[in-house]
Amino acid sequence: MTTQSSQSALPTGRRRREEAAQRPIASALPLDGHHVMSINESHERCAALGLSRIGAPDYTPIARSDFAISRERNRRLFAHAAPVMELLFEQIVKTQSMVVLTDAQGTILHSIGDEDFLEKAAKVALAPGVNWAECAKGTNGMGTALIDETAVLVHADEHFMHANHFLTCQAAPILDPRGNILGVLDVSGDRRGYHQHTMGLVKMSARMIENHWLNDDFRDALRLHFHARLEFIGTLMEGILAVDRDGRILGANRSALDLLNMSGAGLRMHTVASLLGTPIGSIVDACRTPLTAPLRVALPSGQAVHVQARCNWPLWQGGWEGTPATGPDASHSAAAATAAAMRAEKPESPAAVEEPAAPAPTFARLQTGDAQIDAVIGKLKRVLNRDIPVLILGEAGSGKEMLARAIHRESRRASQPFLAVQCASVPEALLEAELFGYAEGVFPGARRQGAVGKIVQAWGGTLFLDEIGGLPAGLQARLLRVLQDRRLTPLGAVQPIEVDVALIGATDRNPRELIENHSLREDLYYRLNGLAVRLPPLRERSDLMLLIKQILADECAGAAPSLAPDVAELLVRYDWPGNLRQLAGVLHTAAVMAGNEPRVTREHLSDDFLEDAAQRVAPPSESAAPQPAAARAGAPAAVMAGGGTLEELEREMIRQAVDAADGNISVASKRLGISRNTIYRKLRWNNAV
Repeated sequence: MTTQSSQSALPTGRRRREEAAQRPIASALPLDGHHVMSINESHERCAALGLSRIGAPDYTPIARSDFAISRERNRRLFAHAAPVMELLFEQIVKTQSMVVLTDAQGTILHSIGDEDFLEKAAKVALAPGVNWAECAKGTNGMGTALIDETAVLVHADEHFMHANHFLTCQAAPILDPRGNILGVLDVSGDRRGYHQHTMGLVKMSARMIENHWLNDDFRDALRLHFHARLEFIGTLMEGILAVDRDGRILGANRSALDLLNMSGAGLRMHTVASLLGTPIGSIVDACRTPLTAPLRVALPSGQAVHVQARCNWPLWQGGWEGTPATGPDASHSAAAATAAAMRAEKPESPAAVEEPAAPAPTFARLQTGDAQIDAVIGKLKRVLNRDIPVLILGEAGSGKEMLARAIHRESRRASQPFLAVQCASVPEALLEAELFGYAEGVFPGARRQGAVGKIVQAWGGTLFLDEIGGLPAGLQARLLRVLQDRRLTPLGAVQPIEVDVALIGATDRNPRELIENHSLREDLYYRLNGLAVRLPPLRERSDLMLLIKQILADECAGAAPSLAPDVAELLVRYDWPGNLRQLAGVLHTAAVMAGNEPRVTREHLSDDFLEDAAQRVAPPSESAAPQPAAARAGAPAAVMAGGGTLEELEREMIRQAVDAADGNISVASKRLGISRNTIYRKLRWNNAV
């Protein structure tokens, strides 16, 4: 039977749809001929593959084990992309859209979006774990961007498959510094919500991810940041070249290729000397201190550009040398330049932590239905960007740093660094140098070139000081002076440096007790306490199941297992002494143990957690009247005779046992016959402030 006779045998409606499928696409939007040609070529490829425009698409996700391998293989891509995706989504929120990340094969790794649109998208399997390569889903933003290796718009019926005609997709490939495709960043939404500016946001976000990747790839190389206009250095418009000690070009971002009008392969045939007309040694000498203005050089075309060098200077030149400028303006520019130079480097101390790899905390992400959390965030929104310091109170593990990161991301400082310092984890002798930095040769064993403190590294951004009660008294006085004067002087230095940083403090102890015990200066407390907010412990929150769902979704990327009824009951009735940190650890283990299984059972929980839960969660018939720990252990007569409630007497008895054991919790727990966790829980401060 001929093709013509086959088509004539089809029902009239279907025959018309098949005939329409063979006609070239006329774009529904006023776009250029190149776009229309690109869509038509994509349709021809799809037809050659035998894909059907009107047939039911294959919505089957890849095997769960394969998806786990893909996510593990692309862990670094996810780490760089997730915070950028959060920022991008904030720009398009409530537009019936979603932000999607795929790997280089077109498999969706991660997505975030408006809840109601995510439901629509799920109907066509636009979700993590599903492959959207062109050979699988026809013409679409993600798959076609992988083929064309350029930014792509696919709108409405430009999609090859009829099932996807309700979509408008704008996608851009993500390239590594050598031009290889890492994946695709895409914004997909309802066709009626198309906006021409979305493509610009997608392209900028893709370039942001690429720049993060390049800085990470070549953190020990010299990176040359350049642009024809001086004010564009430090923005997404700047070109970045990574070079080695011999001046050979190792990689570049796309802005560099655009500014130089070269391909990646063509660029790597150059050296710094042939491209910029200046030997690498001259650039290093000119830019070895962050106080130096960008160098002006000429490209082979004759165009002048400004160049600023950044690198791990001790590896290149033995550190910054030269005499610092003087005067208030000079100290301001010195601090800003120093901070900018440090941002591309990894923090060298375990006490300082850069932006997290997981989905970035935002106010919206933290609000999962608990009234107390909603009240806290409502207060914070009122003082945001008002230069009012925030003090976060709450038990260990209750999410203080997560809230601090959310405050930073919601503020106008979001594009600048966030640095966290755990004051109690850094030895007292090093904490001052850690925070304030030090000049060259201040003390034996110090780095020859000196070091920049965390306060300066956080220039323009936010510094989070956790456990402020762990700051030594002398250091508290210095910090108070910095907060009042907005200037600091590094150890051993003479010239003060201007400071521009938002400070967030936190503690899991009662600040009044810290002041009474002389662990916290009262004047520093009032300087930090512009607004004090208390995070409730997990056992007091009403959104536990929603939190569990959110954490499992993050762990499993859309393929999260459910909880067996007995496991759900156990998690709800457990009192979580470790709060959110403990909950996240338990669920991470459970998700890994569950593997491909659809439900988390007791077998997937760690033995340590089950043993602790057996002690802390009584059967329903017994939970109404638990026996106090003091009564079980036999409280000393002196304690029982002291009056007060049974709970107070019990707490005092435990304190005495801990004191008698010289603070050794393990010894005290054995003497009392109760678990170490019970001691921690009973003695933890949990009074509302």
